[in-house]
Amino acid sequence: MKTYDNNAFFWQKVDTLFLSGRVNIEKHQGDRHPVYSNMIYPVDYGHLNDTISITEKGLSVYVGSLKPWSVTSLIVAVDILEKSMDVKMLVGCTEEETNNILHFLNQSDFHKTVLINRGTDIPSWGVSDD
Repeated sequence: MKTYDNNAFFWQKVDTLFLSGRVNIEKHQGDRHPVYSNMIYPVDYGHLNDTISITEKGLSVYVGSLKPWSVTSLIVAVDILEKSMDVKMLVGCTEEETNNILHFLNQSDFHKTVLINRGTDIPSWGVSDD
């Protein structure tokens, strides 16, 4: 049984959200995490301005090496210490970069993630009545 259907209309809205903002890079590939010095950022990291997230900075964005930038996948992260759930955008990421980001984010027993890859299917429930 499928747990979700990948809806092309959903990804259209994600693209619109991404393209309507600007990414502010705060950490560059190779920088150390400010709290956990053993964690090294695998790609550039920042936030999408004018968006809402669990932080005041906006949605988290990991920027890979593919140009032009497009949202390649999303990560949903759960942190039981902070009692939070957050969505992170992966933009222009190769498969290797995506795997490196997943490894980076899953190093703690208290913080785990799932990956949602971009799809093009339109399930029957995804079509509005308008």
